[in-house]
Amino acid sequence: MAGHSKWKNIQHRKGRQDAIRGKVFAKLSREITVAARDGSDPDSNQRLRLAIAKARAQNMPNDNIDRAIKKGSGGGEGDQYEGVTYEGYGPGGVAVMVEALTDNRNRTAADIRHIFSKRNGNMGEAGCVGWMFERKGLLRIDRKTESRAEDDVMMEALEAGAEDFEAHEETYDITTSPDSFEEIKEELERRGFCFLTAEVTMLPSNSVQIVGEQVGKMLDLMEALEDHDDVQNVYTNFDADEKELERYG
Repeated sequence: MAGHSKWKNIQHRKGRQDAIRGKVFAKLSREITVAARDGSDPDSNQRLRLAIAKARAQNMPNDNIDRAIKKGSGGGEGDQYEGVTYEGYGPGGVAVMVEALTDNRNRTAADIRHIFSKRNGNMGEAGCVGWMFERKGLLRIDRKTESRAEDDVMMEALEAGAEDFEAHEETYDITTSPDSFEEIKEELERRGFCFLTAEVTMLPSNSVQIVGEQVGKMLDLMEALEDHDDVQNVYTNFDADEKELERYG
């Protein structure tokens, strides 16, 4: 499992998401608002449907979700935001992709460039690392709470239509195409599976191993990027020993 995913698990265990819940809700609201510009009915708008599912996974109140949908479908503030992607490199040559929603491209680009340069990274040109990532559905199962054997989980996932299955020390990772993600998720839920993570994300085709102080510097860069108000998602391809992630995290 890539270091980025391990770091997300550490964040979850430490309750970091609770500490920044207000900021998380604000970002989720913006994502829903922008998605709702293409239609307020989740049944016919996959982007909105996925944004709502992501918000509910973070226990975002329904009133917040409804307000965000109305804001986007009714025009106004939602129309000011546009999606933009920044690419670059972190410590040790780690590939970094940053997805943002902004109402001021120049301001956000300057901010992201500053974060990269101040934290041992380098923001590059569009496309410099994007080719290393592919959009996929990811369903992650906690091995500690799953009673079924590894082979049985794999067979269930593949029968449901998954593209790939990987067993890791702490999790089973099931990969799907973005288009079939919801269908496969619902089918596996009907079969009794519960997920630590269920999202459409960007997965790297390769990874870069980092060690020692590089791990601390990489985590510092990721936290600074994720903390920016305009940043929605940060994707990387680093890998690191979990003990070092715990130490520097």
